[in-house]
Amino acid sequence: MKLSKIVIGTLFIASSIFASEQVTRWGYTGHGSPEHWGELDTQNVMCKLGHNQSPINITRDVEVDTKNLEPINFHYVSESLNVVDNGHTIQVNIKEGSTIEVDKKVFELKQFHFHAPSENEIDSKQFPLEAHLVHMAKDGSLAVVAILFEEGKENPLLNKVWEKMPHDAGAEAPVSVTTQEINEFLPKDKSYYRFDGSLTTPPCSEGVRWFVFKHYDTVSKEQVEQFLHVMHHPNNRPIQDIGARKVLD
Repeated sequence: MKLSKIVIGTLFIASSIFASEQVTRWGYTGHGSPEHWGELDTQNVMCKLGHNQSPINITRDVEVDTKNLEPINFHYVSESLNVVDNGHTIQVNIKEGSTIEVDKKVFELKQFHFHAPSENEIDSKQFPLEAHLVHMAKDGSLAVVAILFEEGKENPLLNKVWEKMPHDAGAEAPVSVTTQEINEFLPKDKSYYRFDGSLTTPPCSEGVRWFVFKHYDTVSKEQVEQFLHVMHHPNNRPIQDIGARKVLD
């Protein structure tokens, strides 16, 4: 089986994440909550011992490397494949063909998924919702583009996904999100913060390129409540130590 096909079924980070054999073993509450991830499986050792973990709090104190970042070249040309409730998030899988280019390297968009409340914070501000668009290069390296949502107007793309999202872990359903809708999901101003991080779920693998948009989208209070009703509880990993990392602004 090709790696790209495996990724669609198992990668859902932020996130974004490889949730195969561990689906019933880790979560966000009780004995499987984030503080225990590193103890649940030897494969999760980075959740406990990693030095470049995600998410982070992006503050003026850590934005120490200011320079003009290159624009991310978005080339989103494919539509959605389906929507999945994998037991940890709602994930929209994307058909092949959509890519971003950064660092002279091409990453293919595999899926996007959601966390409520947000995982990353800006100046210690937590947002009601965060979307992670997960990309993979041919060599297996990952790039995550994050969109933060403020409470406000209903989000039309979320309405479309929420109408189809399954309510049972492991279930999937067809959903029609067009190429145009996916592109309109991105902010018009695509300036961003950048840092080196990890998956925000087990196995917490590091070496992930993170790009957090500076400009936010909106989500209604009702849409967040609908998502949390399906998840049954918040699905965000707590903020991790920034350590010696630099956030590029």
